[in-house]
This record gives sequence, C-alpha cells and structure tokens, in this order.
Amino acid sequence: MDKKAPLMTPVLVAGCLIIMTGFAIRASFGVFQIPIADEFGWLRSEFSLAIAIQNLAWGIGQPIFGAIAEKVGDRKAIILGALCYAAGLLLSSGATSPVAHQTYEILVGFGIAGTGFGVILAVVGRAASDDNRSMSLAIATAAGSAGQVIGAPLAEYLLGFMTWQMTFVTFAGLIMASLLVLPMMRSPAPATRAELEESMGVILLRAFKDPSYTLIFLGFFSCGYQLAFITAHFPAFVTEACGAILPGGVLHNMGITTTSRLGAVAISLIGLANIAGTLLAGYLGKHYSKKYLLAGIYAGRTVIAAVFIMTPMTPTTVIIFSILMGSLWLATVPLTSGLVAHIYGLRYMGTLYGIVFFSHQLGSFLGVWLGGALYDIYGTYTYVWWVGIAVGAFSAIVHLPIRERPLVAA
Repeated sequence: MDKKAPLMTPVLVAGCLIIMTGFAIRASFGVFQIPIADEFGWLRSEFSLAIAIQNLAWGIGQPIFGAIAEKVGDRKAIILGALCYAAGLLLSSGATSPVAHQTYEILVGFGIAGTGFGVILAVVGRAASDDNRSMSLAIATAAGSAGQVIGAPLAEYLLGFMTWQMTFVTFAGLIMASLLVLPMMRSPAPATRAELEESMGVILLRAFKDPSYTLIFLGFFSCGYQLAFITAHFPAFVTEACGAILPGGVLHNMGITTTSRLGAVAISLIGLANIAGTLLAGYLGKHYSKKYLLAGIYAGRTVIAAVFIMTPMTPTTVIIFSILMGSLWLATVPLTSGLVAHIYGLRYMGTLYGIVFFSHQLGSFLGVWLGGALYDIYGTYTYVWWVGIAVGAFSAIVHLPIRERPLVAA
C-alpha cells in the first residue's frame, strides 16, 4: 500500500516564503500614498496612476513569466522577477516626479509577476499530489495573506524612523533575500503523455475556443478591481473619512490611536482573516464545485461592500468590514487556478492562469486609477465603491455557466 504523499513539501514551503515576502511589500503601497503625495504636492490621481500601472504591468508580465518558467525553468523565472522587483523599488526611491515614479512601477509590476501567484502556484500545483493539490494551492495563496498581515504595519513602522525612500531600499533587500530558499524549489512536472506531447500553442488555442475559459477570464476582473482599490486606497479612505478613535476605548488601548494607524491595521486584518478564508476555500474546492464556490464568494463580496458603504463609517465598522471582506479576499485564487488546472491540465497551467490573471490586473488597473481620478473630481471614494459592487455582482453571475470538466482533445 502506497504511503500517502505529504502535504507540506520543500517546494510548498519555499513557494510560501517567496510569495509572502513579495506580497508583504506589494500590500504596503497604500501606506505610502499620503507621505509621497504630501512631499511632492502630487494629486491623489498621480500616485494612483503609478500603482495602477504597477498592477497592469503585473498582469502583462504574468503570462510572460509563466511561459518563461515553462520553457526555461521555474527558478530562472523567479530570479528574473526578483531582480525586476528590486530594481523597480530602488529606482522608485529616487523618483521625484509622477512620470518617473509611474515608469519605475512597470518594473515593480513585472517583479510581482515573476515572484507571485502565476509562477509559484504552477510549481506548487505540479509538485502536489492529486489529493493535496487544492489544499497546497490554498496554503500558498494564504502565504500571500500572511505577507499582507505584516506588510502595511511594517511599512508604517519603518516610516516612523526612516524616510519612505529608505523604506523602499529596505524592501528591495528583502525581496532579494527571499531567493535564498530557491534551492528548495525543485518540482517534478506530473503530466499525462498526451499533455507532454502537445505544444503550448495547441493548448492555448483549445482554451481560447472554449467559452468556459472566456467566462473564467471575465469573472476574474472584479476580483482585481476590488482588491487593488482597497489595497491602494483603503488606508487613505479610513484616515480621512473614519470617525475619531476615542481615548480609553478598546482600539486606543491596543495602540490604535489614529485613523492612519487604523487604516494600516485594516489592511493587516484583511490579510489575517483571509488566511482562514483561503484555507477553507482550498478545503471546499476539493469536495465541492469550484465554479459555485467562486460565484458565492463574489456574491458575498458584493453584499459586504454594499452594506459597508451604506452604513456610517466608524472604527467598529472598519474592523468588521476588514474581517468579513478579508475572509473572501484571496479565496478566489486557489479556486480559479485549480479550475484552470482541472479543465485544461497541468502542463501549461502557468501560462493559462497567467492569461486569466491578466483580466484580474485589468480590473486592478481600473480600480486603483479610477479611485484616484474620481476622488480628485468629487472628493469622495463613494462612486468607485459602487462600481466595484456592480462588477462583483457580474462576476458572481458569469461563473454559473462554466462547464467544470476536463477539456479532452478531439
């Protein structure tokens, strides 16, 4: 009788550490919005466009790095990604104009692509057994949430005794240090004989002709919109719009004495709640239909956001919203990547998921940029919230017709 394959493998551990580091840095950018804008007198939309460009570059780079990993090697793709990430951060630390900052964020976006979900999840997925794959993808995704837990508070802590420029330099060092675990990233590539014999072009053409792939692509758009908008703008939104934190209250006694601190903690809470939510999604994805789980997650996000924006904002509602939204935050990632692997196979999962992820990043670009642009016009984020609510409802609907079965070549 064969021994059951272990869930925690060196590949999974290394993948988690790289994703956690990359996402800790990425999740902190909202904390820099006010310090950078105040120092140079930039409009909110100018910094927002830089982060929007970062997200778009991430989306463009994801299928590129997925293809590099599948053609040249996973570890080479990750090293290239880390170098892009560090270079973008170092150059951004010296930027004094919006155009320069926006240009350097292209490198940061490519860096996130090379060290993020597209490449790492493909490696983890191939290394995992069939029984463990859904949970392995969930654990790797939850590592991104763990990074989010520490990223924003770490950035705010560093800003307490160093400039934002030196904080960027410190983060560049951290992402390069994550490469120390690369020797553990030795992954087998389990695939059927048919998958190994088929070229990438054949698999891509088959996916593009499948309506289900189009629906997965469209459905992932709102995930990017909602996550990127909240990550980039929620700290500033809370800082400016939340009611005062009363002295002697629970939050005040916990050290959360300002709305600025509350905004950073809110991002951390979202990440903390999502660790549990993502692991639960991975478990459920093994036993239930992934498309219905995804539809439920998007519907849940829609309701939570609508209730939050219609309710007067207080520190309590911020905490409640962060926990509820966090429980659904990255829960879509193991389910969407798992759905792609289930329908189209493991051989070119990185590239296929990378293309789907481009839709996610188109949503991210729009969410971040529109947040800043509409804020400058109307002085409020309300309209951006309602757009996010609408696209969330759309995603819940388009997942329902997906045919959740392996696509077999004719």
